[in-house]
Amino acid sequence: MPAILRLIRDLAEYERAADEVHATEELLHATLFDPDPRVHAHIAEHTDGSVAGFALWFVNFSTWLGRHGIYLEDLYVRPDLRGFGYGRALLSELAVICVERGYPRLQWWVLDWNESAQGFYRQLGARPMAEWTVWRVAGEALDRLGRPTGPPATGSQPPK
Repeated sequence: MPAILRLIRDLAEYERAADEVHATEELLHATLFDPDPRVHAHIAEHTDGSVAGFALWFVNFSTWLGRHGIYLEDLYVRPDLRGFGYGRALLSELAVICVERGYPRLQWWVLDWNESAQGFYRQLGARPMAEWTVWRVAGEALDRLGRPTGPPATGSQPPK
C-alpha cells in the first residue's frame, strides 16, 4: 500500500493536482482487499525489486454494447523507469483480461496537455474519443444534488 499511495501522489503531482489526493493506505487496502473487490491493481516490479509502476482499474459497462469492459483509472510508471516496457506490460495485462473475459473495451482518460502519454497510447493502437467531454458533480454540488427535494417535478403526485 505505501508504494501504491506514493505512486498515486507522484501521478497527482505530475498532473498538477497533488492537493486533490485524499486516499490513505487504509482506504486503499480496504478497497483493494475487500471480500468483493470492485477495484483492482497491478504492480510492475523493476529488476531490483522496487515498484516501477501500477495500473488501477475497475469493471465498467456499456449499455450500447450490452457488455462489460475495463476502465483504467490510473496508469503510472516512475519517470526514472520509463522506457523499460512497464507501461506496455501493464496495459497488455489488462488487454489479456479483456480478451479472456470477452470484454470489448479497455478505456481511460488522458489529460489534453499530456502529449507524451498520448503518443505512447497511439503507438499501442489506442485512439482518443472525439466529441465526448467528461462531466463531474462533486463537493457542494453533489451534496445539493443528493438532498431529498420532495416529489419529482413531473406534475404527478406520488402515491400516499
